[in-house]
Amino acid sequence: MRVAMAQLNPLVGDIRGNGERIAQTMRRYRQEAPDLMIFPEFFLTGYPPRDLLERDWFISRVLQGVEKIEELSLDYPDTGILFGAPIPTNLKTGKPLYNAAILAHCGEIVATSPKSLLPSYDVFDEVRYFEPASEITPVPFKGEILGIHVCEDAWADPAFWGERIPYKRNPLATLADKGTTLFVNISASPFHVGKERIRYSLLQKHAQTHSTPFIYVNQIGGNDELIFDGRSLALDPKGRTIAVLPSFQEYVEILETEHPGAADTYAPMDDVAAVHEALILGLRDYMEKCDFSRAVVGLSGGIDSSLTCYLAAQALGAENVLGVSMPGPYSSPGSIRDAQQLAENLGIGLQTIPISSIFRAYLDGLGDPLAGTEPDVTEENIQARIRGNILMALSNKFGYLVLSTGNKSELAVGYCTLYGDMSGGLAVISDLPKTMVYKLAHYANREGEIIPRASIEKPPSAELKPDQIDQDTLPPYPILDEILRHYVEEGCSVEMILDLGFEEETVRWVVEKVDGNEYKRRQAAPGLRVTTKAFGTGRRMPIAAKFTQGEE
Repeated sequence: MRVAMAQLNPLVGDIRGNGERIAQTMRRYRQEAPDLMIFPEFFLTGYPPRDLLERDWFISRVLQGVEKIEELSLDYPDTGILFGAPIPTNLKTGKPLYNAAILAHCGEIVATSPKSLLPSYDVFDEVRYFEPASEITPVPFKGEILGIHVCEDAWADPAFWGERIPYKRNPLATLADKGTTLFVNISASPFHVGKERIRYSLLQKHAQTHSTPFIYVNQIGGNDELIFDGRSLALDPKGRTIAVLPSFQEYVEILETEHPGAADTYAPMDDVAAVHEALILGLRDYMEKCDFSRAVVGLSGGIDSSLTCYLAAQALGAENVLGVSMPGPYSSPGSIRDAQQLAENLGIGLQTIPISSIFRAYLDGLGDPLAGTEPDVTEENIQARIRGNILMALSNKFGYLVLSTGNKSELAVGYCTLYGDMSGGLAVISDLPKTMVYKLAHYANREGEIIPRASIEKPPSAELKPDQIDQDTLPPYPILDEILRHYVEEGCSVEMILDLGFEEETVRWVVEKVDGNEYKRRQAAPGLRVTTKAFGTGRRMPIAAKFTQGEE
């Protein structure tokens, strides 16, 4: 079968625009005459549409969009159009919708294949909206028996889940038992570090287990905090690669499924390079899809703001990024120079707005209420909030989106200021542990110094009091990040982390800070997810709660 894999970037909610993307793609590849043109999961609506699915008017527009694709297929009698969309179940019980793969051909919907496995872990909440397929049936089409299925349906593998698999059925095994000759999976599978390897291994195993070629088409793009990497692929019955599409970019590949694949042609992206590309794509799409064209970043001369500003320049173009240096009473001359050097290296605009006089005015205004007290974090946070207000004023006046610059390590333990450095419309690096920030900074400088070496090499500091460095308050970042990885991403208990050899006092301090700062994170700007567990929709912890680990 001659198959076209359309790895494209939909806009959530834009049914008309996404439908037109299908029509444009069909027109562009008309002369190629594929037997089947495959688009990703939920391509007609974009994924995830979240509670738009609960609006009747939205589903009505979806059905109108499906009808237009049905009509479009009349113009392409040689090609079936396979795409994803929500459709009503028309059942009197259960959830009202299916997450379906829809096959249109010659003016008809010749098959609908609802999703069987509905994920409800991490960032997924599909049981909120959808009913699982009542039956799993392959689709005869153009001499093949297509095992059409949707995303999670391919993940019912005990080897992936370990001791307890959350699903009672295995759609691929059922499709294989019913005579499938070609597996086709349409997906909206979000990126995180290492997922590409897991996904490839899983799909390769399916092809080999059932001696059946496998086509996998994934969406790309950024939708809110989620980033989709694409990396669609085709495998032969021995699990060898017929085609592997590039990561983080739109691409259409046409192939013959009968062709044998090649061994050892698959090479996953390097983790640091993948995170780099993911953040650039996620930032660019967030800006464009929210109708922002320019960004503003507060530049302290430190590594976090430098990396954020670098990523913004890569995503938006230097001409669309403004850096703002806001030196205060404790800012070092070196940090001011580093901010200036970064702006020069990137070619962005730079404004300098000193805050010392504004800070003194604040202290004068608070003279009576704070009289008789010693300076502490209160005065430190006032400086951070002055800077946040300046950035928001520039945003309001000139239409910039403020990019906050805090990393995951700081956000995890609350080493950040509400309405100060947390101010912004997007937290670009909020899912990057500090150790990964350093790796990305070195990657940014792989072809020459862009982020000043001093910003990378000097001890991290908020510079909110004399001679301040982060390690006055925090454990060394390599230790902090390892503890956070075990606790936040892997869900380990304190006892399990202690068994790994970490110092008890440090572990308990980190865990206490993570648990006690949920209220701050709930008020943070949305961030771009690149790890297995980000602070966002995939982590839902209570705020007003009291709980302890271990025996009391």
